[in-house]
Amino acid sequence: MQSRDRVLVVVDREVQTLLRNRAAMAVAVAFFAVVVGLGGASMGSPGGFVSLTYDLLLPVEVLVPTLGFAYVYRSIRGDDERGELAVIRTYGVSRLEYVLGVFIGRAAVLSAVVLASLAVAGVVASLGSEPPVELLATHRAGDTPVVYVRFVVFAVVYAVVAAALAVAVSAATRTKREALAAAVGGLVSIAVALDLGLVTLVAADVVGADAIAVFNGLSPASAFRGLVLEMAVRPALAADPTVATASPLASAAGLLCWLVAAVGGAALAVWPATSATDT
Repeated sequence: MQSRDRVLVVVDREVQTLLRNRAAMAVAVAFFAVVVGLGGASMGSPGGFVSLTYDLLLPVEVLVPTLGFAYVYRSIRGDDERGELAVIRTYGVSRLEYVLGVFIGRAAVLSAVVLASLAVAGVVASLGSEPPVELLATHRAGDTPVVYVRFVVFAVVYAVVAAALAVAVSAATRTKREALAAAVGGLVSIAVALDLGLVTLVAADVVGADAIAVFNGLSPASAFRGLVLEMAVRPALAADPTVATASPLASAAGLLCWLVAAVGGAALAVWPATSATDT
């Protein structure tokens, strides 16, 4: 069996596991209800898709990593506790193949839930609009569905990074209690702590005001927020802001680095290297 086939077997296993998990489906329904409900609250908003993006930005920034950790943090740890990890190792699956399979499978379901929820929210919010959409004074430049589509794309990327971080947590911990504690800590770090750390550095004059846009890329949440504001919302504004809230390049690089570091770290931590297949 080729390496790709071994990864795909693990991917299929993880997808089926989530789809059969009632708790996972209940969490998906709750996420869907919240996001679509917010979309419904924006129905007929004079700000169009720009206002909808603003309305959903903060909830998505917090809820997506919450959903990601709920879906992923016990994936590897659960296999270990049930003894399935030892069985999987007898099939000659390398650490990287196993971690990639877990990550891709879980991230695929997570991405589908996020994508479906945001897509339905966008449709619901647009039902009350009369073409052409009446725009707020600050949004005259060109409110179009492209604004919201870019937001959805960035949200899915953010979800994938959150899944990678949750996989790293699951691989690095050794008990269910450790996994839960690390998941809560990781979630708080993504949603709050890293941003607060940046604010503290700015307040202490360690980071200058002109460098904030670059440093925002160091936190997954602020990198996601920066991409949305700079690449989705900003082109639709009538008056171009004089100061950038984030550097798109730094934000994209930051998310990529978090993704690679998390998956790589999970592969190193999942079990000790014992043979050539474990590289």
